[in-house]
Amino acid sequence: MISVGPRRKDTQCRAFVKKIIMGQPYKILLISTISYNAFLMALWTNHKISSRLFRVFELSEITFISIYSAEFYMKLYVDPIDYWKDGYNLLDVIIIIILTIPYTIRKIEGPHHSYLHFADGIQSLRILKLITYSRGIRTLITAVGQTVYTVASVLTLLFILMYIFAVLGFCLFGVPDNGDQTNWGNLAVAFFTLFSLATVDGWTDLQEQLDNRNFAMSRAFTIFFILLASFIFLSMFVGVMIIHTEDSIKKFERELMLERHVTLMEEKQVILKRQQEEVSRLMQTQKDSDHKSFSELVENFKSTLLHTDPMVLDDFGTSLPFIDVYFSTLDNQDATICKLQELYYEIVHVLGLMLEDFPQKKQEESLEENDDEN
Repeated sequence: MISVGPRRKDTQCRAFVKKIIMGQPYKILLISTISYNAFLMALWTNHKISSRLFRVFELSEITFISIYSAEFYMKLYVDPIDYWKDGYNLLDVIIIIILTIPYTIRKIEGPHHSYLHFADGIQSLRILKLITYSRGIRTLITAVGQTVYTVASVLTLLFILMYIFAVLGFCLFGVPDNGDQTNWGNLAVAFFTLFSLATVDGWTDLQEQLDNRNFAMSRAFTIFFILLASFIFLSMFVGVMIIHTEDSIKKFERELMLERHVTLMEEKQVILKRQQEEVSRLMQTQKDSDHKSFSELVENFKSTLLHTDPMVLDDFGTSLPFIDVYFSTLDNQDATICKLQELYYEIVHVLGLMLEDFPQKKQEESLEENDDEN
């Protein structure tokens, strides 16, 4: 037997809270709150403004924490189990914990604790709550998540390449006698130098320092590494990101189209249901009224209709293929009518010529009859 868990008895209250959370006004309120919070944090970085409006910032901070906590409790009340399965909900929990860190440090350790500045700095992470309410940003994050394995493979290959060239550069240019100890003196420094070459940041200065020490292989070494690291591996990294981003955007567009189709079908079903109820009501009215027939009732109903009333039709005649065939048939009928019209014009013209010739032939016949009598 399948065991069924206990059912909640607050179904109506839960549905009401869920309706509030999923509603558009609630989302607009949260987005406005997060944006206003970010704006106040930008003002807080100015020491003169923060000292002058200290009480305003303190009250605003309490308000923001209250709103974020209320959102957490409302979502947890609606679905206490599945709430923890969503990564964005976990992000909201982490942000709420971050919000309470400075207050906790001030109350326990005092206002001059060494880590208090760091705790205040990470408060900027609260703007990440906007991700939850932006499907576009979530699509990009999904694309980044899908590229983790491929990007890790590319970065591993780049690390192997840098390791090989770091050892090679240390052996060629990091010799103790006349070598470049600043840039190639050990493996760690060589890695940092190669990173600068891979990003093509200041590589001319690095090459100039090698040229000043007359290293014969330095230019070939630099050019070969830049070609491999910058033009191949980094371009491969960007290409992987673009491909997965395009796939995620296409998937996002398909989901939007599916949602629009579902919404359209729901509206269509509502309209059909309303029309069926109206017809049923008309049928009942016809039974209870003095109408002679249903046709008379329909005629009276048609007189109340407006051209703006929605009408859903499931007939074959409303399908797009039928409409295309119907339009092509109308075009053929127009062409046939034009040809018939031209034919009628020719018939009328010939009849007109015949009428013009008719009096002349009649006169010639009368002259011939007079000649025969004489």
